[in-house]
Amino acid sequence: MTLLPADVASDVDTDRRQVLAVLAVSDHDEFFQKRPDAMHRRLLEIVGAHVESVLQPDEQVWRVSPEDGEVLVLLPAARPAAVRRRLHDLAHRLTAAPFVLEDGTEHSVDVGAGWASVARHADLEDVREGHARATAAALDALRQRDLMAKRASSAQKGRRPTYLRLWFQVTAVALVNLVLPFLLMVGAYRLGVDVSPVVYWVVVLTLAGTAVMLWTEGLRALDPPKLPDEPDGPAPPATAVVAAYLPNESATILETLGHFLRQDYPGDLQVVLAYNTPDRFPVEDDLERLAVQEPRLTLLRVPDSTSKAQNVNAALAVATGELIGIFDADHHPMPGAFRRAWHWIADGADVVQGHCTVRNGEQSLIARMVAVEFEQIYAVAHPGRTAMHGFGIFGGSNGFWRASVLNRIRLRGDRLTEDIDSSIRATLAGYRIETDPGLVSWELAPVSVPALWRQRMRWSQGWFQVSTDLLGTALRSRVLRARQRFGMAVLLGWRELYPWLAALPLPLLGFLAWRDGGIAWSSPLFLLTTAYTLSTGPLQVLFAWRLAVPDLRQRPGWFVGYLLLATLLYAEAKNLVVKVAQLKQLTGERHWAVTPRSVEAAPSGDPTGGTA
Repeated sequence: MTLLPADVASDVDTDRRQVLAVLAVSDHDEFFQKRPDAMHRRLLEIVGAHVESVLQPDEQVWRVSPEDGEVLVLLPAARPAAVRRRLHDLAHRLTAAPFVLEDGTEHSVDVGAGWASVARHADLEDVREGHARATAAALDALRQRDLMAKRASSAQKGRRPTYLRLWFQVTAVALVNLVLPFLLMVGAYRLGVDVSPVVYWVVVLTLAGTAVMLWTEGLRALDPPKLPDEPDGPAPPATAVVAAYLPNESATILETLGHFLRQDYPGDLQVVLAYNTPDRFPVEDDLERLAVQEPRLTLLRVPDSTSKAQNVNAALAVATGELIGIFDADHHPMPGAFRRAWHWIADGADVVQGHCTVRNGEQSLIARMVAVEFEQIYAVAHPGRTAMHGFGIFGGSNGFWRASVLNRIRLRGDRLTEDIDSSIRATLAGYRIETDPGLVSWELAPVSVPALWRQRMRWSQGWFQVSTDLLGTALRSRVLRARQRFGMAVLLGWRELYPWLAALPLPLLGFLAWRDGGIAWSSPLFLLTTAYTLSTGPLQVLFAWRLAVPDLRQRPGWFVGYLLLATLLYAEAKNLVVKVAQLKQLTGERHWAVTPRSVEAAPSGDPTGGTA
């Protein structure tokens, strides 16, 4: 290992193709501030020696550059996925290791990994250019704090997105999903081939298969998982990480923190508010006064953050708990939430996802509709799917992680649904995610159509991101059992395909009307679609009402109203959102839309009460 400054291209062996990897190192006390003093230089030397000690025979530390805060590593040529896994492992080893200097001080570091390929017989200028691109990628990875290595080419030369107007996107989806199948059937018929029987059976299998899965899901949810017994021994220290974008949550953040600081937990409970903000707001003065009064509260402003994932990842540097709960800034956890989550973690779960319910349903029709929908999701779908497929899903908030697992998995800032991405990666790594519908928190729902549209568009596009990235890996996984692989196929594959197949009855009915001169209302296809709608819709709502939190179960009118709206409009609107989101992703359009918080909401059904 050599310790040299910035000239990085004088002695690289370019007789064969190699991977030049840059590990950008930052200590937690001075994010991104390079300190070329003796102590900082010594820390980088120790980090470089640690890297060298864990490398394989065909890998080598090329240089350690304290001035730039870098460790440069040469790896043999390999497929990008293999390089990414190797650098992720190195980054995790470094962030998990304590580094002790001669004065006895212990330091931990953050690491961002980037890499570029060095071509065979590359000249000096090419090597320098590769190093510069790898460094830029590593610094980008360091800002994300997600331990995900970035490839220089993709980091620097991403495809320019194509921004299309919404009306054009909706029209394009309608043409592809409705008009094109009709024209194809007509064209095939004119050529002497009637493909309508094939399309009919595709529709039959789609509706019947989906109905069976929904019924099974609901029936399995009727038998919720039993809370494990009280653990033996003292409760471990726990940390609540509350992620916030301050302009959006200034009016509610003090109330939210009050609910966490009043938690009844038998062990030490730390509350970390990890937030980003473009400007200083007056509420920060109130937060600082509260932190003085409450030593359990840690304020962490993440200056370089642009996402919730970065805020959560930054909080891991200061979190002291062995159990970490992740919450959005509008969530009010039930009393004893951390005690209940501890039961699951002590029983062997690595993650437990609780039941998120809406507390501002009185505020608007949209909020009431979302309140019922959330009961379908968190009281029925999550526990039902966990029982069916053998793995749960972390929903982004009111989820509790074993700290060691969260430190390894992290949240990816380049994902629109970082929660779904982390769930699938954790499951693929062999970790166990449980679902507890009795672990309740109350949150704010969007109160307007535009706010709901933006939120669901981001969710749908994020799901599609994860599906295209991880479905193949999941289906090939040797870690997952057969039913888990089937569950991944349903969750990441069928979920994306279903909205397109569900619309096929319309072009099929149109074709039959064109071919036969009309449609009889007693036709098998019409009866089938009607039976599907009448059987699955009411059944799902009935399950949701039966398993809802008590406050919402006392409002049956909300469920009846949701059933009517979903049957007439909302179900197809959600399918449209999924299809438009896929088009956005395929054209490179990616936009993080922050869900606005409603501050006028009454705490409907929230038993914790009070404000900070």
